[in-house]
Amino acid sequence: MKQETKTIEELQQIATQVRRDILRMVHGCQSGHPGGSLGCTDYLVALYFRIMNRSKDFNMNGEGEDLFFLSNGHISPVWYSVLARAGYFDVSELKTFRKLDSRLQGHPTTHEGLPGIRIASGSLGQGMSVAIGAALTKKLNGDTGLVFSLHGDGELQEGQIWEAALFAPHNKVDNLVSAIDVNGQQIDGPTDQVLALGNLRAKWEAFGWEVLDMNGNDLQEVIRVLEQAKEKAFNGKPIMILMQTNMGHGVDFMMGSHKWHGVAPNDEQLEKALAQLESPLQDY
Repeated sequence: MKQETKTIEELQQIATQVRRDILRMVHGCQSGHPGGSLGCTDYLVALYFRIMNRSKDFNMNGEGEDLFFLSNGHISPVWYSVLARAGYFDVSELKTFRKLDSRLQGHPTTHEGLPGIRIASGSLGQGMSVAIGAALTKKLNGDTGLVFSLHGDGELQEGQIWEAALFAPHNKVDNLVSAIDVNGQQIDGPTDQVLALGNLRAKWEAFGWEVLDMNGNDLQEVIRVLEQAKEKAFNGKPIMILMQTNMGHGVDFMMGSHKWHGVAPNDEQLEKALAQLESPLQDY
């Protein structure tokens, strides 16, 4: 189904509520990854509430619809929140995040049967290969759906990413729209200090990809560039979006710091953060 048309204001409200969900989930179990989740919120809200054609009834095959694969699975809080807010499962289940016997594991898994999740992810470097496989399957089946995938910039330090980067253009996997969260931070510090990534546009273009740039924390621009990517699909090249974000976006004391990659806020920090994210929607 094509997603219902929501106004930018409505999408902004959803994004703010998702950010509240992220903070409360991570705080509730005192574990998880809030920084990248907050940074990628606008992208995932745009994808699920505006961009993707998706079925009301989830099935693992995903025939006749667009698919999404999260490669940097540690930012599961944002994905779980978006899936719940989009109707894949009840929002109240978010309170079980990282709890014993929960379907909402720290990294997404499949054996719990959580609607919306098609692969286990979080072993960095693997998601693009899976997305390419799904995209090739759609082409072989005459399925006109698109495949979207999201990756971290630190994840590009994994060699398998670059094998996949070579494979996709060579095999004209032009129904694939990948995005990289370029926030410049990873668990051990700034990416430039851990292992500099160089000129990412030049790299991906040299590998044969169509490359787009996007401010991932400007919801209107996210929608515009994703729509542009859809228009450029099926023209012989896979598409890569270099998405500039701020880690911890929306919470002033978290923004831009690798220290919030995988640290939960305490009670005082949660209260301060939620005060910056007023939402007319209801908390779980």
